[in-house]
Amino acid sequence: MPQLGDGRAVLIGEIINQEQGRFDIQLKGSGKTKFSRQGDGKSALGPVIREYILSEAMHSLNVPTTRALAAVTTGEDVFRETRLPGGILTRVAKSHVRVGTFEYFMARKDLKNLKILADYVLERLYPQALESKNPYLKMLQTIAEKQSQLIAKWMGIGFIHGVMNTDNTSIAVETIDYGPCAFMDEYDPQTVYSSIDHHGRYAFANQAQIAHWNLACLSGCLIPLVDKNEEKSKAEINKVLEIFSKNVNDEISMKMTQKIGLEKPDEESLEHLRALLKLMHENKTDYTLTFRSLSEVAQGEAKGFISFFDKEDSISDWIKDWEKLLSKQGKDRSETVDSMNSINPLYIPRNHLVERAIQSGVIDQDFSYMLKLSKILEQPFTPQDIEPEFHLPPKEEEKVHQTFCGT
Repeated sequence: MPQLGDGRAVLIGEIINQEQGRFDIQLKGSGKTKFSRQGDGKSALGPVIREYILSEAMHSLNVPTTRALAAVTTGEDVFRETRLPGGILTRVAKSHVRVGTFEYFMARKDLKNLKILADYVLERLYPQALESKNPYLKMLQTIAEKQSQLIAKWMGIGFIHGVMNTDNTSIAVETIDYGPCAFMDEYDPQTVYSSIDHHGRYAFANQAQIAHWNLACLSGCLIPLVDKNEEKSKAEINKVLEIFSKNVNDEISMKMTQKIGLEKPDEESLEHLRALLKLMHENKTDYTLTFRSLSEVAQGEAKGFISFFDKEDSISDWIKDWEKLLSKQGKDRSETVDSMNSINPLYIPRNHLVERAIQSGVIDQDFSYMLKLSKILEQPFTPQDIEPEFHLPPKEEEKVHQTFCGT
C-alpha cells in the first residue's frame, strides 16, 4: 500500500482560462483514496472553513497560494475525536504536483515515470527552462528562487504553515494545504500552533530551514536527471542548495527591512531591525499591529506604536535612531508611509476570528460570520469602517493555542 500522498485529495480535472492559463481542480475531503491509509479520506467542516478563509486571505495579501473555489457541507457526519459535520473544499491550483509526488516514484526506483513527471512539470510550469542547456537543473534553480520569495512573504506577514512536509510543498511554489496553519499574534520566533508539532520543527523561525530540507528532498529525486554522472549531478545540485540558503535569508532580510520603511537590508538597517524584533519579543507585542502602527510614527504620531511597549525609554531611543535612518535614505516621508502600509496589513485571519467562524458554521450551520470575515480580508491593507474586533489582537480568553489538521 502506498504510504506517500494526500489522503483526502481527488484531482477531478484541468481547466484553461481566458488567458490560456492552466489550472487543476481538486476536491479535498470527498472520500477514500489509495493514499488514505487507515483514514476515511473525508474532511470535517471545520478544516474546510479554515482553508477557505486562509487561502483567500493569502491571495489578498499577495502571497502565491492555491485558491478556494467552493466550500460545501456534505450532510453526513465524520468521526474524529467526536462526531462532526462533514465538508468538501473545491481547490484550484496552478498544479497539485508536490515534492512528495517526485518522492513517490523515486522511492520505488521508477526512473521512467520520474522522468515523465519531470518532463510534464517542465512543459506545464517551467517551459522557459526547456531552452536551457540543462532543463532539469534550471527547473530546480527556478523552484528554489521562487521558494525563497514565498518563505519571505510568509515571514513578512507572520504566517506559520504548521506542517511543511514534502507532501505539502508545491512544485508550482504556491502555499498549499492549510491544515494547522495560523497567523502569529504575539511576536515569538519559536511560535508553534500545530497540535502535532511537538518539538517545534515547523516553528515560525524554522520555516526557511525546513524549506531548504524540502528542496534537498526534491534535489535528491532529480539527481539521475540532472546528469548521468552522479557526482557531477550532486555537485551542480549542491550549488543550487547553497545559493538557496543565501537567497532565502536575503529575501527575508529585504522583506523585513521594507516593513520598517527602509529600502536596503544593509548592516545598519538589519541591526536596527534586530533591535526592534528583540524589543517586540521581550514585550510580547502583536506582530501585525506593531509593524502597521510604525507608519503612524513616520507621520508624527508615535503614541499608538509606543503603547505596545512596557518601557517607553527603550522604544523612544529606537524611534530616534530609526528616524535618522529614514532621513538618511532621503525618501519623501509620505512615499515611505504608503510603501509601509502596502506591505504591513491591518487585517489578517486571526486565529480567534477563524475559530469563531468555524464554531458558528459547525455548531449552528451559520456561515454569515465566515462570509463577513472573508469579505473584510479581501482588503487587508485598507482601513475599513467596521468593528474594531476585526483588527485587534485577541483578549486573553480568546487566544487560540493549538490548531489541528482535521484528519
